[in-house]
Amino acid sequence: MADGTFAALMFILGLSDVQSNHCGTELGCLGRSEGTARIYASAGEVVKRRARPGPETYFRYDLAHKNGPFGNAVGFSISERQEAWVGYGQTYLIQSEAIPVKAELHAMTGLYDKGLGHGLGGRIAFRSGIDLIYETNGGVRYALSYDHRSHIAIYKENPGMETIQFAVSFPLK
Repeated sequence: MADGTFAALMFILGLSDVQSNHCGTELGCLGRSEGTARIYASAGEVVKRRARPGPETYFRYDLAHKNGPFGNAVGFSISERQEAWVGYGQTYLIQSEAIPVKAELHAMTGLYDKGLGHGLGGRIAFRSGIDLIYETNGGVRYALSYDHRSHIAIYKENPGMETIQFAVSFPLK
């Protein structure tokens, strides 16, 4: 799943959701609506590719609006070797009343600096992944997160990197 599969899955599911649930509304297919602002923090490990395993911390701010089914977010991560990424993108929440676990896909475009660690072939780096979420009655979410970063072959070399993290997010209401 390290080849943009999560971003493609988000795009396909999101477009299906847009068509089924948003296009017939007064806001239109990708009309802006209210959402819940959230602070998201996670810590975990870089786990794959040519990147050396090691700790990484990631912070995200989910904005208080959506466009159709897509949330908007800004994020920042840094590893113990000063590998840093900052970006903006979309989230897509998959939920059912029948089961307590939710899934959230994200796809974000950003800038990457290798610091003292792993180069990704260039400064532009895309981050996509999935969170498996348990949400409390108070809206606090606990998640196991897996994501991938690479530049989707816009530079000559595309080594990529993956992380597995434990995340907590809090609604800002």
